[in-house]
Amino acid sequence: MPPASKPVYLKLRDMIAAAIIDGIYAEGAMLPSVRALAAEQGANPLTVAKAYQQFQVDGLVDVQRGVGMFVAPGAAERLRKSERAAFLADEWPQLRQRMERLGIAVADLVD
Repeated sequence: MPPASKPVYLKLRDMIAAAIIDGIYAEGAMLPSVRALAAEQGANPLTVAKAYQQFQVDGLVDVQRGVGMFVAPGAAERLRKSERAAFLADEWPQLRQRMERLGIAVADLVD
């Protein structure tokens, strides 16, 4: 699915996942509140809540009622593995096909 047609909650989910993988939100760190992230991103709070919900379902965040959401131990590595698998299954075949069509070798990318 091209990024432009991706629903906003999935774009937010990808942004948060990248921040966890990159260590911006380290293990044990508190994520921004739904309202704070919604204001920062210009999104509807319900959309942000939907993005956060999948992290809860997947066990990537720990929720402390009345306090906030915290990045669960091991979340970055689990996300890295799942994002890598998704890239290799969904994005790489299309990239490889386009590279072949354009006559680009993997060695060309390394240079």
